[in-house]
Amino acid sequence: MNQAPSAGFATRWTRARIADVVEINPRRFDKPPSPDDVVSFVPMKAVEEETGRLDATTARPWAEVRKGYTPFQEGDVLFAKITPCMENGKYALATGLHGGRAAGSTEFHVLRPGPRIEAKFLLYYLFTPEVRQLAKARMKGTAGQLRVPEAVLADAVTPLPPIEEQRRVVEEIEQQLTRLQAGVAVLKRVQANLKRFRAAALKTACDGRLVPTEAELARREGRSYEPASILLSRIKADRANVAAAHRRGGQRETVATFPAALSPLPEGWAWTTVDQIAEVVRGASPRPAGDPRFFGGDIPWITVGPITADNDPFLRAVPATVTPAGRERSRYVEAGTLLLTNSGATLGVPKITLIGGCMNDGVAALLGLDYPLKLFLLYYLRSLTEPLRGINQGAAQPNLNTTIIKAIAVPLPPLAEQHRIVAEVERRLSLADELERVVSANLHRATRLRQAILAAAFTGRLSERYESSVREALELPHVAEEPRAYADKSPVSS
Repeated sequence: MNQAPSAGFATRWTRARIADVVEINPRRFDKPPSPDDVVSFVPMKAVEEETGRLDATTARPWAEVRKGYTPFQEGDVLFAKITPCMENGKYALATGLHGGRAAGSTEFHVLRPGPRIEAKFLLYYLFTPEVRQLAKARMKGTAGQLRVPEAVLADAVTPLPPIEEQRRVVEEIEQQLTRLQAGVAVLKRVQANLKRFRAAALKTACDGRLVPTEAELARREGRSYEPASILLSRIKADRANVAAAHRRGGQRETVATFPAALSPLPEGWAWTTVDQIAEVVRGASPRPAGDPRFFGGDIPWITVGPITADNDPFLRAVPATVTPAGRERSRYVEAGTLLLTNSGATLGVPKITLIGGCMNDGVAALLGLDYPLKLFLLYYLRSLTEPLRGINQGAAQPNLNTTIIKAIAVPLPPLAEQHRIVAEVERRLSLADELERVVSANLHRATRLRQAILAAAFTGRLSERYESSVREALELPHVAEEPRAYADKSPVSS
């Protein structure tokens, strides 16, 4: 491995204004294209965040893009000047261009290195916290349209070692970042696997394949058991008694319409519908929205946003509130109620609220559920989120009306089996959450380490200690494992 510059060597480095070693936003090519020449077309989305790479495969005739776009050529460095692209690290070295030329977003500053500075050395310097913090502090414009003025880059001062030393610094940076990026790729692969692992846990739980069935255990232990059909009869009777006590009509049998075809169930299970095991009610929104008579009180206001904000199966807090008058025009639900979003692009998300509050008309509540059926239904509905979005009955606004919700078919296990299923699902999801925290922490750590590597490189202090840090960041064997194998390390009742 090449040795980093020693402290003595670094003292020989000079510094220069970027404008003194780079041409900023040149409007010419070394070899001008003719109108029919094909050039690369590079919109902002073609530049990757934090990698220094761009996709130059899209091509257009020069005549189509010579006006209204930013011209640049092979070897130029692009710097996104607009928020949030600048903060997100959309900077790149222009390589692989058709005919060595391109046109791109007007939100790029183009930096054309002169003979005193290497293009990659300049690119990596732009990624340093020093430059990014300076650029962010001096952005101009209105909210959402802030931009880095050209003068900010022009006046920025870059370290300037001899050209050969620049190449050595670039080589050292790339060695370290290559190792780091390999570790980041592993972590992101684990993140993707965790999503599949959670989905698989829910799917197998609701198919009767996560834990031994009650029928299997009863045979093994030489005893009888209560099948779900008996449990369902008891639930229906209880609901009929509640309806009679409130002088409501008898319960109508709802025919399941989703999914369209019901698969065979494990022995002892029974198909039912949401309507047969829960009362479905929809929220309401006081009108007009934002009226101080109804909003801004001390009663939690439960809307789609907080329910769909994260993967937590429980709703713990909401940002908005309503007044007592707002409560009268909405629907109040107690803590512990199972909710389901029924409107908008994020419909079909279930969550149990841990706070009492009023829910708006984008949310439905499933009332009258006891533990563990409430949790089993929560996890079952979580497994149906994507399929439910395919059957919404909305027009401009996607919507699940209460008729659809009531007719959702539910595979009902025996009561004793519900307890075991819920416990195992919670164990697996807790393990996934734990692993997710480890992965997220190490991704954050990798970001800090990348910044430290760049900062050290441009002060002539990149050394073996950063290589050790990279190796340490990659030594995460328990994180690199498949989530299923990680979950199965603990004993399960199977």
